[in-house]
Amino acid sequence: MPLDPRIRAVTDRIRARSDGTRGPYLDRMRAAAADGPVRAHLSCGNQAHAYAAMPDKAAMAEGRAPNLGIVSAYNDMLSAHQPYEEWPRRIRDLARARGATAQMAGGVPAMCDGVTQGQPGMELSLFSRDVIAMAAGVALSHNCFDSAVYLGICDKIVPGLVIAAATFGHLPAVFLPAGPMPSGLPNDEKAAVRNRFAEGKADRAELMRAEMASYHSPGTCTFYGTANTNQMLMEFMGLHLPGASFVNPGTPLRDALTEAGVARALEITALGNDHRPAGEILDERAFVNGMVGLMATGGSTNLVLHLPAMAKAAGIVLTPQDFADVSAAVPLMAKVYPNGLADVNHFHAAGGLQFLIGQLLDAGLLHADAKTIMGDLSAYAREPVLQDGALEWRDGPAETQNDRIVRPASDPFAPTGGLRELKGTLGTGVIKVSAVAPERHVIEAPAAVFHDQLSVKEAFARGDLNRDVVVVVRFQGPAANGMPELHSLTPPLSVLQGRGHRVALVTDGRMSGASGKVPAAIHVSPEAAKGGPLALLRDGDIVRVDADKGTLDVLADLSGRAPAEADLGPNRHGVGRELFDVFRRNVGDATAGAGSCV
Repeated sequence: MPLDPRIRAVTDRIRARSDGTRGPYLDRMRAAAADGPVRAHLSCGNQAHAYAAMPDKAAMAEGRAPNLGIVSAYNDMLSAHQPYEEWPRRIRDLARARGATAQMAGGVPAMCDGVTQGQPGMELSLFSRDVIAMAAGVALSHNCFDSAVYLGICDKIVPGLVIAAATFGHLPAVFLPAGPMPSGLPNDEKAAVRNRFAEGKADRAELMRAEMASYHSPGTCTFYGTANTNQMLMEFMGLHLPGASFVNPGTPLRDALTEAGVARALEITALGNDHRPAGEILDERAFVNGMVGLMATGGSTNLVLHLPAMAKAAGIVLTPQDFADVSAAVPLMAKVYPNGLADVNHFHAAGGLQFLIGQLLDAGLLHADAKTIMGDLSAYAREPVLQDGALEWRDGPAETQNDRIVRPASDPFAPTGGLRELKGTLGTGVIKVSAVAPERHVIEAPAAVFHDQLSVKEAFARGDLNRDVVVVVRFQGPAANGMPELHSLTPPLSVLQGRGHRVALVTDGRMSGASGKVPAAIHVSPEAAKGGPLALLRDGDIVRVDADKGTLDVLADLSGRAPAEADLGPNRHGVGRELFDVFRRNVGDATAGAGSCV
């Protein structure tokens, strides 16, 4: 199918916009690759240090076989990353079995946003993406590797690792996921208990039982939040093996995919005949394909921040308009919690990513010729299976296995994607509408203005918000306090909406990828701490959030008002926040990815 002209137009615009940065980036990557295996240029002393602890010293010194660099985000604070504990040993053994070598190049930090939701530590979360990128850069700076495998899944980890993979874009990069935990307590039942607790109708013991039944084993959380959106993205952008994202940990198929991923990382080095450096895979087509996947699946709003930051590391410039135009061209084809009742295991069983990619390719909505670690994107319409114990790929399903979860492009859940850009007198923001009822796409109500999420919860408990209201939480942007997710506001706002009130959230902060049923205008830029219009709002001002027209306005004259000031002193200290002042002082705007290191 020919490429849809709307997708082609966005791609051509990105390519033209990025001409001054992409070309020099590729020149640098090609110059680095032209030097050949980097180990050959190390001194004898350099090499002796690099190989001292390895049993493969002779093979590594000769440099005739590939040496993989392993970058791991393992810790057992994250259920998604706990399976990675033994993977470096396994990868070394798999490499040796193929006459190659592998080294654990370095570890990167990985924080769990589920642990830090509503806590001070959440103010470090977005900036951890930059720390992860830099830590991976330190790991790879030893310059001893012919290819890199990245072990990471969750919210900021994959974006940070992709930034590093692009920075070391002369090396091939293969991302190895560990898969989602098996399904536990259904997500809608968990949400119902949270809402009852917010109203005081459930005690903490009931809440704890529900949470523990939902998050119950190693593996990625099963709702379609940022972590699982990342996994989708790595397939659409060609850095996973096809079908690798949603295979459960500890299964024979999962093990076979890990082995195949290591084998592929060895096959695509400059030492072989199929060199596929990450910098060439991460081109404008890959990023457009990623945006298409985001819209078709109703993925996390966090990727609207992460994709521009990842792209910038590869010399590519994305804007909010690119997301809006892709969203207008791409139908919403999936309903996965919080956009529906299914979790990612149900989604995978219903046809999952292979069905969606096949459909989108047939509709001309993806760049089929985009370069991937497996060839081009058409390989990703095929699904992995074990046949007599051997891994092979077969054609993915041509029809949905459950049309309440996934639908064909010709009969989608909605004609356009799940994310919309908002512009108006309050600035530029984004709203996720895939889970929002159509009658709530437009909310106009008096503002209730707050400077932190705790004050919102206290006002809710007092009954002050028991009305039609636009809750404005400002001074939550990256320069103010690191742009924490405000997911803990979802239960009280959902309760207000459930009482029949017209409710919306407006903030220069973020919401979790697990949020969605309450309309939320987020990432509003310029942020209040940088003099954005949110700093001029007052209680009672009428605010209009219109997702249909893509507008975000205050129906009042703000001229002549003095901007509000917030006491940000408490955000500067405690749980490591004092260490992140350099990020707050140097961070870019949300519209450009809120990055500090790229």
